[in-house]
Order: sequence, then structure tokens, then C-alpha cells
Amino acid sequence: MKQSIDAIPSATNTMKVRTDAITGQHALHATIAFKKGETILPFAARTTQNFPTYLTVQLADDVHITLSPSWLQYVNHSCKPNTFFDTDNMLFVALEDITQGEEFTFFYPSTEWKMAQPFLCRCGQPTCLGEIKGAAYLNEVLRKQHRFTGYVTAKIRQEL
Repeated sequence: MKQSIDAIPSATNTMKVRTDAITGQHALHATIAFKKGETILPFAARTTQNFPTYLTVQLADDVHITLSPSWLQYVNHSCKPNTFFDTDNMLFVALEDITQGEEFTFFYPSTEWKMAQPFLCRCGQPTCLGEIKGAAYLNEVLRKQHRFTGYVTAKIRQEL
């Protein structure tokens, strides 16, 4: 019988969900350090559907997945992310060195062409974009500053 990623002890020993006492917002934090370019853990599709939600990651025009292990849903957005969901290889990877205790963040438009629920970003980065709607709404300069999934990269090339 195939073991679920949720049951892999090494994966759950590398990160922990924390809840902010004031806002109640959940966030995923590293319990060990990671180097830039290092694979944090593999992931899989828990569910697949033909429409986006605020919890899905886009793989194709009509293919959206929820993530397994499920606690990856607590990786919050940042306009200066430290992680990336490599959907071509189904790997969660470090974009920067990550220290023990640091929150994992990713750039939501890196996996989404047009988001189901755009929002006003409050990441606090000097490069904060404000409204986050998906890669379709980013200009060429912003697109050059971020890493995107193979699907989003192909959509960008179609526009050129």
C-alpha cells in the first residue's frame, strides 16, 4: 500500500503550522534551516478540479489541485517569497536560505494565471504589489522578477 505524504515523518518534522494569537491567521514555519535551491519536500494533488478556489494551485487552464500534505495550504503569500511550488516536478523548494523558525511564503501569481479571489496584499515588503490578482495582471518588469510554474510561463509566452 502506498504511503500518504501526510504520513512521512521527515516531512512533518521540518515544518509546523502556527496560529497568530491576534489575527487567528495560520502560517507554516520551518523547524529546520534550508539552503537556497534545496527541496523542502515533495507534494501531490489531494484533489483535482476544473475550477480555481482560494486553496488550489493551477496546473493547466482547467486543472486546479489542492495540495497534499494538506498543511501546505498554510504557506502564505509574499511579494518577496522564500519558497516556490514547482508543479512540473511536484516539489516545494527554497528560493532563498530559510532559517529555523522562519515563515514559508510564496508568490501566489507564480502558480495562478487569474486568481479566484484577488486580495489586497499586506506582506509588508518594500516591493509589495498591493492588489494580487494573478500572473495575467503583472507587467513585464514584474514578471522578470519572479519564478513561475511551467504552466504560467507558457501563458506568459503566449501573450508575447
